[in-house]
Amino acid sequence: MARIAGIDIPRDKRIVISLTYIYGIGKKTAQKILKEAGVSEDTRVRDLTEDELGRIRKAVDEYTIEGDLRREVSLNVKRLIEIGSYRGIRHRRGLPVRGQKTKNNSRTRKGPRHAIAGKKK
Repeated sequence: MARIAGIDIPRDKRIVISLTYIYGIGKKTAQKILKEAGVSEDTRVRDLTEDELGRIRKAVDEYTIEGDLRREVSLNVKRLIEIGSYRGIRHRRGLPVRGQKTKNNSRTRKGPRHAIAGKKK
């Protein structure tokens, strides 16, 4: 397995797909990185040379990824909660933040249902 940004990326997949295993790199960013590094998207990770891996690592280092990005996102959420904005309140209550309806859906945010005591008679 090749290590890029402290992450073991899968050997048998195409490099453009393998790069998406790094938190903060999606398909478009992976394509941009490979273009900067001058590596073909169709190359498998196991077929990369050390020189190509070095160029990819150098291109990846220019982006905010993994721990730094996770820290930045959590600090942003914490800031929203502290200033008491609408989005911060939704985060605090564990409800959907981006305007979704909650009457019927949003089970993943609201959690499992609780039965109302003494309802059935």
